Amino acid sequence: MKRFQFKKTIKEKEKGEGSEHAAPSEKERLFDLLIHDLAGPLAIASTSTVNLLHKADRYGPLSESQKRVLERVQRNVEKAQNLLQEMVEILRSEEGLFQRDLFLIEKAVQDSLFDALEMHTPHAVEKLCLAQSPEEFRNCLREYGIYVEITGKYCNSAFCHDQKKIRQILRNLITNALKYRKERMGVMISGETDLVVLVEDDGVGIPLADQEAIFERFVRLNDGQRAHVPGLGLGLTGVKTLVEAMGGGISLESQEGVGSRFTVRIPPNPPSSRRDKGDAS
Repeated sequence: MKRFQFKKTIKEKEKGEGSEHAAPSEKERLFDLLIHDLAGPLAIASTSTVNLLHKADRYGPLSESQKRVLERVQRNVEKAQNLLQEMVEILRSEEGLFQRDLFLIEKAVQDSLFDALEMHTPHAVEKLCLAQSPEEFRNCLREYGIYVEITGKYCNSAFCHDQKKIRQILRNLITNALKYRKERMGVMISGETDLVVLVEDDGVGIPLADQEAIFERFVRLNDGQRAHVPGLGLGLTGVKTLVEAMGGGISLESQEGVGSRFTVRIPPNPPSSRRDKGDAS
């Protein structure tokens, strides 16, 4: 697989740095309240649109145009619910709450690709659903400029950690690469003990001066090359928070005009007894 070349790099933080938690700020407390208060209204909106779409005997038939509008509403409600759930998972990780799941990484990558493509390239999902084998699935991905490579221990062996959070990490990195790529992106999985995830794109790249800032909450780069790209500036922040809470690290290599490469390393199993509070085993 062709790899993109980079010159400017940012190293992952030294382990143990910032281990003492500061008191939550007013912004963080407001953030927590919003998560709590949005769940109810979103659930009501989701239930209402589902009822209108599927209970014609009770609410009356819909025209095709009405059905399309409601389906669009439902898709966007589900996106908002997924975003909310991601925020909850980040908060749970900060409290050391993890599940212990044994799962195949290839399936987690596939599900994460489906989730990301559903938002970015929905017509690709329909074609991928028809794939009859892993090789056919990967060939179909290549048609859309997406390359997946899985090597090492976890090519065939199950990985042990919180499956939901691993998928969240993968989904956010993949979504980010899809948004910023020009023509292609790659997902490489490797590792013999730690799980190593590398996601790269051939996009505009990130200036060296801004490479630390992209991991900060609500920060987005507002230069002309990125102004058209939607987002809240939460995805990479959430990835960094999750990875570090799981005892791992994240690093970025990027060069302007060439692209970006994010590398995540996660050890199997929660490494601290404090994180066993949410253990499902």
